[in-house]
Parts: sequence; C-alpha cells; structure tokens
Amino acid sequence: MDTAPSARPAATVSSEAETRARRKVATAAALASAVEWYDYFVFGIAAALVLGDLYFPSGSSSAGVLAAFATFAVGFLARPLGGVIAGQLGDKRGRKPMLVLALTLMGLATTGIGLLPTYDTIGVAAPILLVALRVVQGLAVGAQWGGAMLMATEYAPEGKRGLYGSLVQLGVPIGVVTANTVFLVAGALTSDSAFAAWGWRLPFLVGLLVLALAWYIHAKVEETPEFKAAEAELAKAEADRSHSPLRRVLREHLGTVFLAGGSFAVNTATFYIIITGVLDYTTRELGMKREAVLTVSLCISLTQLALIPASAALSDRIGRLRIYALGAAGLVVWAVPMFLLIDTGSLLWLAVGTFVTSCFLSIMYGPQAALFAELFTAEMRYTGASLGYQIAAVFGGGLAPFVMVLLLEATGTSMAVSGYIIGLGVIALISIKVLAGRAAAR
Repeated sequence: MDTAPSARPAATVSSEAETRARRKVATAAALASAVEWYDYFVFGIAAALVLGDLYFPSGSSSAGVLAAFATFAVGFLARPLGGVIAGQLGDKRGRKPMLVLALTLMGLATTGIGLLPTYDTIGVAAPILLVALRVVQGLAVGAQWGGAMLMATEYAPEGKRGLYGSLVQLGVPIGVVTANTVFLVAGALTSDSAFAAWGWRLPFLVGLLVLALAWYIHAKVEETPEFKAAEAELAKAEADRSHSPLRRVLREHLGTVFLAGGSFAVNTATFYIIITGVLDYTTRELGMKREAVLTVSLCISLTQLALIPASAALSDRIGRLRIYALGAAGLVVWAVPMFLLIDTGSLLWLAVGTFVTSCFLSIMYGPQAALFAELFTAEMRYTGASLGYQIAAVFGGGLAPFVMVLLLEATGTSMAVSGYIIGLGVIALISIKVLAGRAAAR
C-alpha cells in the first residue's frame, strides 16, 4: 500500500503564497507610513517646544511660535506637489518606486534638520535651510501616502480593502506615539538647558532608519496586482504623448478631488490642533507641564491603534460613507465641549476632551484610505487620491496650528478655535452628502 504523503494541491500552495505576499506588503506599507509620519510629526512637536526660540528669535514668544508654525505649514503647502509628481509617475511606472523615493527623501530631510545649526551659529541661513528641509519633508509625505495606501489596498483580498487600507492609516498614531515617546525620553535624559541645546535633535536623527526601510521595500516587495493588470492599458496610453493621469483627473474628476478634500479637511485640521496646537496652548498659555501633556497625547494615540482598524472593518460591512459621516458629525458636536474641558487646565479633563475627539477622528480615518482609492480607477488612482488627500492637508492640517494661534491672539478665547472646527465640519458633511448622492446615482 502506498503510504507516501500526497502532494499538496497547487491551488492551496498558490493561496498560501498569495496570503504571505499580502501580509508582507501590508506590513511594509504600514511600516513605511509609520516611519514617514514619525519623521513628519517630530517637526510639529519641536515647533511647539523649541524651534521658535532657536531659529526665529524675537522679543515675543507668540511671534516665535507663529514663525515656527508657519514653517510647519510650509511642509503642507509642498504636499500637493509631492502628490502630483508621485501620482503622475506612480500611475505610469508603479506604486513601489515612488514609495521608495518618498522614504529616501524623508529620511535625508529629517536627519538634515537634526544636524542643522541654529540662528545663533549661522544667522539667517538657519531658518532658510530649516524651511527648505521642511519643504522636502512635505514633498516626501505627499508622495508617500498614495504609494503606501495603494500598496495595501490594491493587494487586499475581496471585501477587506477598508481593513487593509487602515493598516497604512495606523502609521499616523504609531508615528505620534513614537515621536512623543522619543521626545519624552530625550527630555527625561537631559536638563531643560541641554534639551534646548541638543536634546531636541535626537528624535530627528532617528530618521536614518527610514533609509534602511526604503532599501527593504525596493529589494523585497513586489508591485501591486492591480497596477500590473493595468500595465497593458497604460502601455497603450503611453504611445499617446498627450496621456497624463493628472490631466485626466483635472479634466474629468476635479469635482471629486475637491469633494474628497472638503470631506477630510476637518479631520486633519482637528488632528493637528490636538497634537500640536494644544501642546503649545496648554504649556504656554495654561502653564501645564510639557511632559504631562506629551504623555496624554501619547496615551490618546494608543487608543487609535484599536479604533482605526475597527472602524475600517465596519466600513467593509456597512459602507464607507456612513462611518465617515458619523465621525465628521461627532467632531462638529464635540468641538465646543473639547475646549471647555481643556480650558480648565486640568490634566484629567484635557485627557477626556482629546480622547473623545480622537475617537471621532479614528472613526473617520479608518475607512478614508479605501474610500479615496475607490473614487478613482487604477490608472489614475495614485494621482486622484493623493490630490484629494493633500488638498485637505493644506487647507486643514497645515494651517490649523497657525490659525489656532492667530485666533487665540485675536479673540482671547478658545471658542474661536471651536468655531473653526465646526465650520470645517459643516463643509465635510456637505461634501460627504454630495459624494453619497453620486455613489447612489452610479
């Protein structure tokens, strides 16, 4: 009797290989997002704590912070350009090369900031170089999000695009947690004077690790199946010199791009208000301890690690726009109570106020990657999704901390900042309603 083990069915082997490939790509995309956002966020924290005094010295602490936050915003202004350039090339040449390029640029720029001399050392060249490096960071993150998001969602199995897309979205809270942790460790290991002199540089030097991840993705990760499937069509389009994903998006889908941006601006603005603007406000205006506020921000971000994939998985079952709209409505309703709690100057109420806000942010952010990917077809998806996301980043996130300081200085009340969030939230709900109407029509 033949007792030799039977060969495993080819279909089973193929299925296991596909599962391993999906897991490898999803992990690589999530890591790429996490390290990229870490590098981006350390600048925001440093802007709130030290960059104003070191690179923009003046007689007013508010003026220094405004200058530092303006430099923070410059990175956001560069993000659409990064998205356009990477989108054009990513829709023609592939998702992976653009993701590798974005990681390389971010690693070099972040390390450069960590090594940059201050105003006292090289004078006006210091803020100029700081702005230039921040622009490179903006270009890199503008290119990165679309590449990482599409690597994950275009590898996703049927019915799980939202969940796979959320793995890239987890890069944001992971980046925040890591950035806050490194700053807390740097602060704990140095005196206040040493932190201001060199301790703040340590979190930026971690950017060197990004280069190792860029090499790994270049060497070990395959291009997405959906892009490979679209390559034949893209080859035909390449023969037509007038072919341009950007031109097609602007000609046929500009309204969708603006609706996507309008739907998301409230999320990114509120996010940067609570992780950067509130850090400055509570330490400079309310007299709260830097380490305590950073710890609250760290703990709040940890809760997002569970909420983001949960909301994304739910969107796979009941629809993206329903979950997305729930989060936007929550931000509108909670905008006033959040600042009433923060204004008490109590660490506990600060935690409560920002935790609830973080929940609504997570509910929106979880399904957002898959939602934006599904608004465009594969041959123009990198360009279209990136443009929608980065438009929101410019008019929401990039300006939010700067606008917050201006509103506080002009009105003397945090309720003005709540009004700013509510206004963006109303725009989001209108945009979501129009997108839902278009989806129903299709």
